[in-house]
Order: sequence, then structure tokens, then C-alpha cells
Amino acid sequence: HRALFKYLKNGLAKSPEPGSHATPVEPQPLQNRDEKFVWPWMGVLVNVPTEWKDGRQIGESGNRLKEQLSHFCPLRVIPLWTFRGHTGNAIVEFGKDWNGFRNARTFEGHFAAGGFGKKDWIGKKNQGSELYGWLARAEDYNSPGIIADHLRKNGDLKSVNDLTKEGERKTDRLVANLANQIEVKNRYLQELECKYSETTASLEKMMGQREQLLQSYNEEISKMQQLARRHSQKIIDENQKLRSDLEAKMNDLDVRSKQLDEIAAKSDYDRRSLEQEKQKNAIKSSHLKLATLEQQKADENVLKLVEEQKREKHAALKKILMLEQQLDAKQKLELEIQQLKGKLKVMEHMPGDEDSASKNKINELSEALQEKIDELDGMESLNQTLVIKESKSNIELQEARKELENGLLDLSGGQTHIGIKRMGELDLKAFSKACQKERTENAEVTAAFLCSKWEAEIKNPDWHPFRVVTVDGKEMAIIEDDAKLRALKEEHGEEIYAMVTKALLETNEYKSKGSYPVGELWNFKENRKVTLKEAVQFVLRQWRTNRRKR
Repeated sequence: HRALFKYLKNGLAKSPEPGSHATPVEPQPLQNRDEKFVWPWMGVLVNVPTEWKDGRQIGESGNRLKEQLSHFCPLRVIPLWTFRGHTGNAIVEFGKDWNGFRNARTFEGHFAAGGFGKKDWIGKKNQGSELYGWLARAEDYNSPGIIADHLRKNGDLKSVNDLTKEGERKTDRLVANLANQIEVKNRYLQELECKYSETTASLEKMMGQREQLLQSYNEEISKMQQLARRHSQKIIDENQKLRSDLEAKMNDLDVRSKQLDEIAAKSDYDRRSLEQEKQKNAIKSSHLKLATLEQQKADENVLKLVEEQKREKHAALKKILMLEQQLDAKQKLELEIQQLKGKLKVMEHMPGDEDSASKNKINELSEALQEKIDELDGMESLNQTLVIKESKSNIELQEARKELENGLLDLSGGQTHIGIKRMGELDLKAFSKACQKERTENAEVTAAFLCSKWEAEIKNPDWHPFRVVTVDGKEMAIIEDDAKLRALKEEHGEEIYAMVTKALLETNEYKSKGSYPVGELWNFKENRKVTLKEAVQFVLRQWRTNRRKR
């Protein structure tokens, strides 16, 4: 605050404007609340010092004037320009709110207190070099002149009562809209809470059902495991019983063999019979042994099968448990996601604080950008005015040259190095040579088609692929990156593109009506435009030559 006070004090003390170092006058209470003012609030600043320089009037910029008037807190100061330059007038904008109106009245009171108000400006015959200022009203708005034009273009007439009533209406509408929005938000929040409660209850019911299903599944798995164990034990018991029966039969056969050995001693006949029976018993015994081995192998296979079934069941149970864990984790995650979504929707519709600092920063940047845009618009308007003035001068010069061209056509005869060249006209022979270099099929037909097509394009007044640029303080037209010209260059080469762009530049330079080719005095020997002096000397020489021949 000390730095700002010191800056204002020094700036006001150094200000060359009369009365600018005085303390701002507090505005008097408004007597007539129905008086019409220009809104947004604007002040009129006249008698701004200007000077003649480089062929036009120049004066202080809007930023400089804004610094001088900074104790009135203007939003911006807009100098008024015409094609002759600075008019010595400026518009001071104070915004649309009541603070801006108070600053504008302070601005008016300051100048009126120092004897530099509107009445003083109108009453004095010799105003001197002091600045005069006042608050823009209906009479300024409706009067003729550049000040009134700017006021009508950028403002309206409104009274304090009008703005007060309008503000009350806007406030009432805003309050009603906010109340409706709050009611809608509350209803929506209630609906979300109901949906959230329903979703939560549904998910809890689903989790309970899942627990019941999981318990039933575990019970069924236990029953299946018990049945499998009983079945395996039954198979083992049956195999054990078969093994015992086989061993008993083996013992009976051994006893029978011993008895036969005892009887064999009695007679040879009996011995042969016994041998045959022994062989038969041996064969039976071997078959029984093979059957025992097969039974053992079958028992081993059964045991292996039982073990393999156990492993498969354990693997299946392990996989089922893993899938159950994955399903449980997935369902828990889905439940958490649904709960988070519900909470998020509720939080989105809860009222929140606005970031006022960010809004103020955005508003400041927007105002600065708008000021730069307005300054650019002013410069472009002045630029356009100068271009129009130069165009008029060129038209007058071209009319004089046309008269000289007509005289040259009447006097010239035979082959001369000075004559008339059709500016902006395409050369069919040059097109043919370029097409032949590109090895185009039917070069002459293609050249004739291209020449005719681009002559029509050049004559088209709606096609203007130019941009005005300033080089070394001079304005000149250059060809922009046009889609048609780019396609021509890519399809038919650089040489044809150069001829078309040259014809375009010549046509734009001579600004013939309808963009048709026009004649120009030309020195064919040196390939340049002939000056007026050279053309007059040539016409005089031709005239003397023709007179001597007579």
C-alpha cells in the first residue's frame, strides 16, 4: 500500500496535465435518478494534445492516458482516430457496475471543479492545451460526430432507475433459478440416496445367497468324498477276500498232490494215471498262479486308480477353492465400486465453494486480451483507410497512363522497343513449352486447357488469394498458401505455377476492374515498366518522325 501511495503521489506530481495532481472530488448525490447516461459508463475526454508527424496527426496512446487517469480507476481509454490520424478526443470506459458509475462521476466532478468540464469546454473560445472531461449523457449520445458514433456503437442510454429495476429483475430471476436448481438437486440427491440404499440392500442379499450356496456346495462335496472313500474301501475288501480264497485253493492242491504221491507207489498204472492227474493239477496250479498274479496286478491298478482319483479330486477341490476366492474377490471389488460410484454421484451434486481467485485471474487476462484486440482493430481500421486512399491515387495515375497509352497506339508503327503489354495475361506459347518439358501427353491441348482455365480463375472477382504485409514501412500484397495454387504446383510443376502467380500479382497490382488483363507501357528490350517521362519522350520522338515523313 505504501508503494502504491508513493507511485500515485509521484505520478500525479509529474503529470503534465492541468488539474491531474489534484485530489479526486467526491461526487455529489445524484439529483435526478431518471437522467439518461451512456451505459456501460463512459467519460468523454477532449482537447488531447496532438502533433502533425509523417503526414498525419498523432497523440498519446490509450495506455498513457489511462495511467494519467489511474486515480479514477478506468477500465481502458480509447483514443478516437480517423484516416487523418488522432482526433484529439478519447473515450474513458468505467465498466458496468455501480463502482464504475461512482468513478465516472468522480472523473466528471474532478474536471468540473477545476474549470475543465463540459460547460467550460463549450463556453471558452480559446481552450488552450488543457484536457476537458465529463460523463457521457444523452446529449452526447444523440449529437453528431465521431464521439457520438462511438457512444452509439458501444453503449445504450439508461437511467439509474432503469439499471436499479433491471438489477432487481435479474436478481429475482437469479434467486428463482437458484431455488429451482436447489430443489432439483435435492430431489436428485434423494433419488440417488434411494438408489444407493436399494443397491446396498440388493448387494447384501446377494452376498447372503452366495454364502448359502457356498455352504450347500461344501456339504455336497463332503458327501461325495465320503461315498468315494466307502467305495474304495469296499473294492479293497473284495480284493482281499479273493486273495484269501486263492490261497486256500492252493493249499488244497498241495495236499492233493501229496496224497497222489503216496498212491503212486502202489502201482505203475496208478502211477501213470497219477502223473497225468499231476500234470493236470500242475496246469491248473499254473493257471491259478497266473490268475493270482493278474489279481495282484488288478489290485495294484485299482489302488493306483484310487490314488489318481484322490489326486484329481484334491486338484479339482483346490481349483474350485481358488475360483471361489477369485469370485469372492471380484464380487467384493464390484461391491466396493458400486458403493464408490454411489458416493461419487452424491458428492458431485453437493454444493461446493467457487475458486474466486482463479475467476478473478481469468477476468483480468480476458480484459487485457480485449484491450489488445481493440487496439489491433484501431490499427487495422487506420491501415484500411490508408489503403483506400492509396488506391484512389493509383486510379488517377492509371487514368493518366491510359491516355498516354492511347496516344502511343496512334503514333507507334512497326517493331519498337516500347509498347503495350497486357498485364495479367497468360502466354499460351509459354504454357505449351512448359507442358512439353514435363513430357505431358497432348501438350498443346493440355496447355490450351490450362491457359483457358486459369485465365477464368484470374478473372474471378470472388477469388482473392492475397494478404497485405508491411515490408520496410511499405505495404505490399503477397500470395497466400492457397489450395488451388498448391494443387497446380503439385500436378503441373514449378514453371506453370510461377506464370500463374506472376499473372495474379500483375492483375492485383494494376487493380483492373473485374480482374481482366490491362495494357501497360512496357520496355520490351529491358523487360521493365516505362516511366511517364520515358513514355512522353518516346511519343514526342514518334510524333516528330511522323511529321517529317509527311
